[in-house]
Amino acid sequence: MKAAEIREIFPGVFRLDSQLATKNLVKGVKVYGENLLQEKGFELRLWNPYRSKLAAAIKKGLTELPVKEKSVVLYLGAAEGTTVSHISDIIGEKGAVFGVDISARTMRKFYYLCEQRKNVYPILADASQPATYKQDVAGFPISVLYQDVSQKHQAEIFLKNSRMHLQMDGYGMLVIKASSISSSKKKEKVAEEEVAKLEKEFSIIQLLSLEPFDKEHYFVLCRKK
Repeated sequence: MKAAEIREIFPGVFRLDSQLATKNLVKGVKVYGENLLQEKGFELRLWNPYRSKLAAAIKKGLTELPVKEKSVVLYLGAAEGTTVSHISDIIGEKGAVFGVDISARTMRKFYYLCEQRKNVYPILADASQPATYKQDVAGFPISVLYQDVSQKHQAEIFLKNSRMHLQMDGYGMLVIKASSISSSKKKEKVAEEEVAKLEKEFSIIQLLSLEPFDKEHYFVLCRKK
């Protein structure tokens, strides 16, 4: 059988035929049961687009990935850390990702990820109250704001965090869950309305549907004005 051709499609992100992967920061350690592949001098972790909305966005044609080596990322809605772990791979030892989540139960599992990965920092907090973790990120220039929360006022939460934490010209990646905002409107309409709320403060680069990997969510890539 012919070996899969490995191509680096973004810095730190690889494509193997139709699959995505990142270079494992903690060799030999899996995070969510993903397959590990040994290459010359390094190890790749396969990145499942059905488990990670950022991977789904890349598969759907994301044109730019602002997460790169040495990036400092504020991640709202970290959950158990599936996507955070791949961001950790990409940014490397000189980067940092701060994972915010409101659930103490989820955060207990996230702490374990932080013990394995020294560039990941846990913050147990409500993403709608960015002032409560201002001290946790003090001194770190946040270059990327990533949000995946299932609250009603998603654009407003994103903007509050941007104003307080994201540096000028920093990038935003917003995952929109339409059903958490409105159960009566079409999801396309909800996504467009959320994007419109961002336009005064952000330049919109892309709005992507994540189907077929995720039927509920849209993905916004934007840059702070």
